[in-house]
Amino acid sequence: MRAVLCKSYGPPDTLVVDEVASPTPARGQAVVSVKAAGVNFPDVLIIENKYQLKPPLPFSPGSELAGIVKSVGDGVTNVKPGDRVMAITGFGAFVEEIAVDATRLLAIPEGMDVVTAASFGLAYATSDHALRDRGALQPGETLLVLGAAGGVGLAAIEIGKALGARVIACASTDDKLAVCRDHGADATINYATDELRERVKALTDGKGPDVIYDPVGGPYTEPALRSIAWRGRHLVVGFAAGEIPRIPLNLTLLKGCAIVGVFWGDFSRREPARFAESIMQLGRWFADGKLKPHVSATFPLERAADALTLMAARAVKGKVVLTV
Repeated sequence: MRAVLCKSYGPPDTLVVDEVASPTPARGQAVVSVKAAGVNFPDVLIIENKYQLKPPLPFSPGSELAGIVKSVGDGVTNVKPGDRVMAITGFGAFVEEIAVDATRLLAIPEGMDVVTAASFGLAYATSDHALRDRGALQPGETLLVLGAAGGVGLAAIEIGKALGARVIACASTDDKLAVCRDHGADATINYATDELRERVKALTDGKGPDVIYDPVGGPYTEPALRSIAWRGRHLVVGFAAGEIPRIPLNLTLLKGCAIVGVFWGDFSRREPARFAESIMQLGRWFADGKLKPHVSATFPLERAADALTLMAARAVKGKVVLTV
């Protein structure tokens, strides 16, 4: 079978497409024929050895997939060959076939195609954990979303609206902000033309946002935090800008606010019951038409490097998906 392989750490153009042996399922595993694989920013970091998850070389990147169960190992009862499934794997998804612990497989919701399924799990599960669990976002509160046109950002907009919040979306271009409005944003801020703090102040009548969703870091975190409302919650989701900010801690004292870490990967492993509840809620919202994943581009498996280059350049609106 074909697999996209990282044989040495580096940028996307160092990846190779190679023939490797097809997997066989161990006890408790299922082999899935991959039909689509979502591309996410951590996939860029992991091949550059800049991510907290560090699989041994060589490995295939790719943290989420959708496909069809090909075979199952001993002891597997929750899925069977022929089932349509999706999974969040951490790495290994940019392949034609993959062996996955069967407990990590989820049925693709009725009416969802494989491309949508491959773009759904990681972004929406991360944003749901951030907003409901870590941020305790309430109806009537104001949510500020940084990096709002990316996969997790658009998911945060939609989940924020499903929870009854007012959502302000921030992005770097007008066309990205148009996508944010299409997904429910009530107001928008353009980093390139607006002064962030002044625009936030104007849009919130000086109160500031109750919750800040921050997958960006870099130069935007501190001005956003300085704008936060009393008892606000600043959610640290990631650092797509590349720089981890150094925050003056006196800001938390002055605003009576909290800086809250969001590490979805460990949450899903440490708290499986709450993770399962999150996935069920997301499925209900999807069935109700409240969640509509935005896939801006698809690439064939052999062009994984092109997809990751686009992601690294932060030129993606919503999600990019590899098709197999």
